[in-house]
Amino acid sequence: MATGRGWAPRQLLRCPGLGPPAGVTGLRKGPGVRPTSDLLKLYARHRECCRRVALDCALSLDGMPSEILLKIFAYLDAVNLLCVGCVNRRFYHLASDNFIWVRIYSTAFSPKRSNWKVNSVEKTAVSVNLLSLEDKEAGYWKKEYIAKQIASVKATVARLLKPVNPYTGLPVKIKEALRVSGLGWVIILRDKSGKEYITEHVRLSVNDTSVSVVWYGKNWPHLATLSTLDLCGVTPVFMDRYKSPTKTGDVHRPRWRSLIARYSLSDLTETTLMGCDGLIQVFCLSPGLLVGLWKRDEELAFVMTNLHLHQLMERSTLGSATTPYELPPHSPFLDDAPEYGLHGYQLHVDLHSGDISYLCGTFRNLFSKKEYIENGYVKLVVISFDNNTQHVPLIGKVGLSWRTNIFEGCIKRYCVDYVDSEGRVHLDLVWIEETKEYFVVNLALYLSVAKINHWFGTEY
Repeated sequence: MATGRGWAPRQLLRCPGLGPPAGVTGLRKGPGVRPTSDLLKLYARHRECCRRVALDCALSLDGMPSEILLKIFAYLDAVNLLCVGCVNRRFYHLASDNFIWVRIYSTAFSPKRSNWKVNSVEKTAVSVNLLSLEDKEAGYWKKEYIAKQIASVKATVARLLKPVNPYTGLPVKIKEALRVSGLGWVIILRDKSGKEYITEHVRLSVNDTSVSVVWYGKNWPHLATLSTLDLCGVTPVFMDRYKSPTKTGDVHRPRWRSLIARYSLSDLTETTLMGCDGLIQVFCLSPGLLVGLWKRDEELAFVMTNLHLHQLMERSTLGSATTPYELPPHSPFLDDAPEYGLHGYQLHVDLHSGDISYLCGTFRNLFSKKEYIENGYVKLVVISFDNNTQHVPLIGKVGLSWRTNIFEGCIKRYCVDYVDSEGRVHLDLVWIEETKEYFVVNLALYLSVAKINHWFGTEY
């Protein structure tokens, strides 16, 4: 055989009941000659034969006796049994067999034993369950397992969300709650013909008050063909109580989808431009979605969002695929002296870009008088430009950090203006050359009068 860089035979794709073509053991990169067209055609025919044999195997599985199929299904876990039940009506009934599911149920929810001995009470309970299988309708223990498993996860998540930060009033064990629930986020890009492109989140970081989520990739659809973008929370239909999920979750398992917000991409470049550098330009879509476009050809580079922790689990799990979760009705909190305006309040600031934190602190004793109302907003001065003692230094290189699968960068900013339906934030920075650091010299919070009246039951 010729030597040098090229191709040489090696074992081909194996398929049950079908070996490699006669005279060919496969293709591999290494010392040898380039494959001829005849060899490539032979390889293609072999792959087609393998595909047909695999299809015949799948069809012949349905022709097996029910007793054999039940033996096979008994080796599957709960998730795979549910998937098998989606093949056809016969598989659905077989995969709902009570004898299979009572074993799964007892394994998952039986109390842990501290020794090898099983007391008579437990033995009796197991035997009663087995004797009562014939009295239960088909699929009874499957439903019982799913209901109890979901209830178990919900109870664990609720327990984790109880402890709150005294400064923010937000959950402090959000990371553990995300891990237990398997919660993740996807964006669904929909083109003008209705075709959907689902993208899993690539990066996720948990901050004091929010979760930062980023999506990027190589194969974005063309921006000109897109109409809408859906931001959704996704959770597994149910989690395994005793197995920790992966960081991004198992995307191949059945999952619930909860719509958080829907955005229009038809006029993206006409929305608010947040900043740009030599490679990208970043646009803001309300509420709180940043979309990065390559400057050269105006195509998607990345999508980024900050999800506030306030009722994040509810908003990400309790909605449907088409309708967001609605917050419960608010009962007005009556201010003790509304004629004096807002007073005695505190603001917690968590200034970050992704997992890079610049400032995290609490400002107390904030107030606003009625005469501070202007253009439908009540102004709360957090840091005054005229009071040097209030100016706060920031940590690190301040800017909007972004990343894709190819490049990363940071867009410098010296002024921040954010506006939505509930209020506005204005922040000014200055660079001190002597100390090589940024300072916040002005920070003002503008609250919507309509929001204040709704929250406090007042009439400003």
